[in-house]
Amino acid sequence: MRKPYFPAVDGTPPPLTLRVEREVRFEEVDAVGIVWHGRYPSYFEDARVALGYRFGLGYMDFYAQGVVAPIKTLHIDHLRPLRFRESFTIEGLWHWNEAARLNFEFILRNSADEITTRGYSVQMLLDRNHEILVVPPPFYRDFLQRWKNGELV
Repeated sequence: MRKPYFPAVDGTPPPLTLRVEREVRFEEVDAVGIVWHGRYPSYFEDARVALGYRFGLGYMDFYAQGVVAPIKTLHIDHLRPLRFRESFTIEGLWHWNEAARLNFEFILRNSADEITTRGYSVQMLLDRNHEILVVPPPFYRDFLQRWKNGELV
């Protein structure tokens, strides 16, 4: 069995999730017709951006509050290839964390619902001077409280 990227902690809310539907474009494949490995971070980004919009806290919302969230860690497990014109879904999971960081998990499935790729990213929260925030800023703490209260389902 696969070890979870972000193990569940008792008493915390479940991840926020959504699925994004995609089709592999010609520009995304390599000479042998499979998705080039360097494209997967942009697929993850599709889900990250959609999660932010869906739950009311996207990149520009962070920026408007004087916070940026660069990637600290990016991990990808390639299990099977995706091919040109193949339909697939990107499931994004935003995992609960009370620290000043964002934990996202990604699961890509082909049209047969087989998992092709898994991965995760961790983003740190920084202020406008690019100093690491040790505690989440007030607007993010409010978001976490709404999440914990079940208001973001």
